[in-house]
Amino acid sequence: MANIELIKQLRDETGISIGECKKAVEEGGSIEKAKEILKKWGKDLAAKKEDRNTGQGKIEAYIHANGKVGVMVELRCETDFVAKSQDFQNLAHELCLQSAAMGDDPKTLLTLPWIKDSSKTAKDLIDETIAKVGENIVLQKAVRFEI
Repeated sequence: MANIELIKQLRDETGISIGECKKAVEEGGSIEKAKEILKKWGKDLAAKKEDRNTGQGKIEAYIHANGKVGVMVELRCETDFVAKSQDFQNLAHELCLQSAAMGDDPKTLLTLPWIKDSSKTAKDLIDETIAKVGENIVLQKAVRFEI
């Protein structure tokens, strides 16, 4: 049986379901290895869902404090329920920040290092959110304005 404290810590740090955290801890044996396992599972899950229709979503806007850079992103998901979730809202905001710092080409934007943790890409953030919410998520558009 996996260590309950490790499962709880992993759940708190990742937001992934208790069942998945338990499996990852049992397979990995440590927090670090369990996180790697969850990351791989998230990528696998995202790949399985990428053909699913994304008819709902959110348009998020961000204007930098200096008022000289503004961004709008169109982030799509499968259901209105997920579009209104805090995880999806946070992802939309993070993608706005990424676009403000890195540009507005969605394909390039997703491959660049995440501005808050260079060990991840923006695509990794999307994959992590897909693993949490269980739906396909697509960055449809990003538009950056700069003076």
